[in-house]
Amino acid sequence: GSMFSTLDYGQLKAAITAGNADTAKLTVAALCLFIGATGKSAQLPLYTWLPDAMAGPTPVSALIHAATMVTAGIFMITRLNFLFDLTPFVQNIIAIVGAVTALVAASIGLLQNDIKKVLAYSTVSQLGLMFLALGLGAYNVAVFHVITHAFFKACLFLGSGSVIHAMHHEQDMRRMGGLRKIMPITFMTMLIATLAISGIPPFSGFFSKDEILMTAFHANIPLWVIASLASIMTAFYMFRLMYLTFYKDFRGTEEQKHHLHESPGLITFPLIVLAILSIVGG
Repeated sequence: GSMFSTLDYGQLKAAITAGNADTAKLTVAALCLFIGATGKSAQLPLYTWLPDAMAGPTPVSALIHAATMVTAGIFMITRLNFLFDLTPFVQNIIAIVGAVTALVAASIGLLQNDIKKVLAYSTVSQLGLMFLALGLGAYNVAVFHVITHAFFKACLFLGSGSVIHAMHHEQDMRRMGGLRKIMPITFMTMLIATLAISGIPPFSGFFSKDEILMTAFHANIPLWVIASLASIMTAFYMFRLMYLTFYKDFRGTEEQKHHLHESPGLITFPLIVLAILSIVGG
């Protein structure tokens, strides 16, 4: 703003691409903007608020923490792509922070017992992959992943809400189990979303994750290795979640077992819609 006395994207783009800007100042500006995006989109080291925010109602988690709010930082960097393209130093930082965040958050997600906490760390991990794509200059790929992630992660969060509803507000996966017979719709929709987030073709997540990993493979092999590890972990903790929640025998109290039921249509209808989008969204 102080350099060009405007905050309009169009005018900024014209001014910056004219090429008479001071690169050092641009680098500082880009770095500061990225630090803002780091907080907004929960990257290392500013990611802890997102899992803590899971105390709220589950539909709120599904909208705000999976699809809308946390992707605002990614949206901003995408809109300012002309600025970041001129500051390769900052782009490298973005790619590294994104890849490391994807790995660290995935490794934390492996050991969580609260069903929503697993999904929260999973979101942080996916946001890391989006930042990796941004740092490599693949803006369209990052936004593609934002969209597919919105479908399957909203489905997973609402599915977890359906489970929590049936369990009478129990979120500990160690006290669940065997729910697939009682909650077939919730089970099927969450299974589809899990296959999507794990990057299994032909589900939506495969297309966007594959693009990110391919971009990384061509640009920077170490980052590709980190991102691949994070993606393998994703599959692991998601199927751990599914197994603990839906398979074996029920591990809760007798009273909870007595109350178990499939959620009403108000809850299952959005799940079915999101599951279909998770299949065809790619």
